[in-house]
Amino acid sequence: QVQLVESGGGLVQAGGSLRLSCAASGRTFSSYGMGWFRQFPGKEREFVATINWSGSRTYYVDSVKGRFTISRDNAKNAVYLQMNSLKPEDTAVYYCAQDLTRQRVRVTTSTRQYDYWGQGTQVTVSS
Repeated sequence: QVQLVESGGGLVQAGGSLRLSCAASGRTFSSYGMGWFRQFPGKEREFVATINWSGSRTYYVDSVKGRFTISRDNAKNAVYLQMNSLKPEDTAVYYCAQDLTRQRVRVTTSTRQYDYWGQGTQVTVSS
């Protein structure tokens, strides 16, 4: 089975930046899309960003467009989320996940389309 490990979370002031990393192992990483999701206290996990298996397509939730950038390095079996201009409302636990469909062409925003998840990393943005 696939194992995903997130890192890079922490405490940052509003307007600051963080770069989250997700290291994958156990399945051919380069053949699967990857996504980032976040979960606010007391809320369900929600979509943030995704990148398809080839890296040719990305998609973001409206609230982070222009501020967050998802990328991948297949040689390192890793996916990243560069977060700039952070806002207090970005405070959440962030999770990386792997698409359950091999070489899916179109990206997906649904948690139901990802079958492997990391443990999560806390991001806290102070005002």
